Amino acid sequence: MSPETPSHPTDRLDDDDFPAYTMGRAAEMIGATPGFLRAIGEARLITPLRSDGGHRRYSRYQLRIAARARELVDAGTPIDAACRIVILEDQLEEARRLNDEMRRQRGDADEHASS
Repeated sequence: MSPETPSHPTDRLDDDDFPAYTMGRAAEMIGATPGFLRAIGEARLITPLRSDGGHRRYSRYQLRIAARARELVDAGTPIDAACRIVILEDQLEEARRLNDEMRRQRGDADEHASS
């Protein structure tokens, strides 16, 4: 979208990083307590944005991360370890995505070179 084009309010609904959910709603959505969200925030797994009034707001991406941490904690993993596991899983996923992208680019370059 160009800078001249005003964004439509519903455009944010598709944005995984838009902080759309209050703490209470976020906790409800992942089946946790607000205290759990505060704890994973203190462990620096996620950093919610703050509304103008200072209230925590969470994105869908953050909720997926929080839900994964909750699964691990529910299975008996200490919260600090669960947060570390989720961070490592996220880093691994990103590394795999980058590797796939590099392979595709290399394949495209090899294909053009042989033409």
